[in-house]
Amino acid sequence: MTRGRRVGIAAAIVLAVFAAYEIMTSFLAYTGDAYVESDLVSVAPQVTGRIIDVHVTDNQDVVRGDLLATIDPVPFQLMVDQGRAEAAEARAQIASDQHRIASAQDALVAASSAANYARETQTRMMTLATSQDIALAELDQANDALRRANAARDVAKEAVALAQSTVSMHEAAETRATAALAMAEWQLARTKLVAPTSGTVTSLTLRVGDTAQANVPLIGIVDANAWRIVANYKESYIRGFAIGSTGWISLDSSPWHLHRARVVGIARGISRDPVPNRLLNYVAPTTDWIRLQRRFPVTLKLVDAPPNLKLYMGADARVVVLP
Repeated sequence: MTRGRRVGIAAAIVLAVFAAYEIMTSFLAYTGDAYVESDLVSVAPQVTGRIIDVHVTDNQDVVRGDLLATIDPVPFQLMVDQGRAEAAEARAQIASDQHRIASAQDALVAASSAANYARETQTRMMTLATSQDIALAELDQANDALRRANAARDVAKEAVALAQSTVSMHEAAETRATAALAMAEWQLARTKLVAPTSGTVTSLTLRVGDTAQANVPLIGIVDANAWRIVANYKESYIRGFAIGSTGWISLDSSPWHLHRARVVGIARGISRDPVPNRLLNYVAPTTDWIRLQRRFPVTLKLVDAPPNLKLYMGADARVVVLP
């Protein structure tokens, strides 16, 4: 066989392989750059206090609502007791103010009646004094009685206004006491840390005696309801993908089995900067020092997965998608 013939055969084989590859990839899109993912839920207390009990162990499965840990409730219970006492005191003060208002209003009615009577008497005395039927001294006495009655009525009005202002102030105090009590009760309820979702406790280092800081994560839970497969594909592949496309997944946790999946998300962008960016994923363009084409994450979810299938966050997977 001549050299030219051998070169021709080799070129034909290369072209055949390339054509076969192109035909195959138009029907099957394979990647070994895939992994199992879920949500890592960080459980953080909403109050600060000492841990007095840890109710779970590392790698334990929990159900939403399960008790995870308990913060010392004594300081918070004392705040609740104080808040209840202050709220009760404010309500009692308001009740006393209401009685004071009623008494002041009764006194105002009496003072107003006395002022009306004094005015009528002064009017009669003035008429009689004009006709000289009484002495001027009697008219002076009636005028003085009218002035004193009017002054007493004004004092009674001021007493009613003062009592009403006082009850308004104490009602505001009751509102503050009620709000403080509600906050104290809310904080007391937050001394029990419960699982916000079903999943598995991971990397547990919390111990009795530790100090829980508000809004600082203490326990991590791998969400049992958020399992998905993230497969990194080249641009030439994803252009044929669509939401709902069928995929087949091989997992190391379930060898020699293919699991059907559906494409549920196709990334529209990646970060070219390796600096962490929570808004864009970064997919490393190299593996074992080999430069690769840029790849974009494609998210798949298993369809009708066996109930006994064990998934592990971060585990490797191999994926074939049917474009």
